[in-house]
Amino acid sequence: MQCNLILIILYIEKESKIMVISSTSSHSKSNLDVAKISTNNLINSKRFTQNGQIQIYQSSYRGSYSSIIRDSLRNAALGKKVLLVQFMKGGVKQGLSNAVKLCGNLNWVRSSHSFDQYNANEIENNKNLKKSIHESIHELWNFCKKELISGENDQIILDEIFLAIEMKIIDKDDLISTLENRFISGDVILTGTSIPKELLLMANQITELR
Repeated sequence: MQCNLILIILYIEKESKIMVISSTSSHSKSNLDVAKISTNNLINSKRFTQNGQIQIYQSSYRGSYSSIIRDSLRNAALGKKVLLVQFMKGGVKQGLSNAVKLCGNLNWVRSSHSFDQYNANEIENNKNLKKSIHESIHELWNFCKKELISGENDQIILDEIFLAIEMKIIDKDDLISTLENRFISGDVILTGTSIPKELLLMANQITELR
């Protein structure tokens, strides 16, 4: 049995300081008693037997996750199937029906009605506008829930999903339940400025950008 490993990486990119703290534990593949693997059941195994990690990227300010998008492009170029969803950002002809395909493997989706196009007062004082924005974000989240349990992606990035939770557009318990029942061989990455304690406790890795 290998000893528990604690990895602390301090990575400085441009003017941002990124601190990553994670811990992992692994067992020898030859020790089936420790790993609790029955060779009789191997034939009935799913395509993969273990989900990837839950990674949380936290920052005190918005718009600080360009390194995540860079890494998603690299992973797609290396052959991994990546889903990148930006809940609070939109653009011309965006939305589920106009997802952008990059590197052959990266599916990049933005909200069809962007929260960032308006200020908070405009949204709060216009019921129709608020309803439209909330509906477009809900549409993205319902799509993401299906993708998280489909097993079709190697990596899923939910950008600024915590802001959607903070604004009570997406339900925190719904996110927790979906993550607990996810079916994905790779990692799920979540970003935001204000992270609920329950999600921090679920994370395998927390990265704080300062």
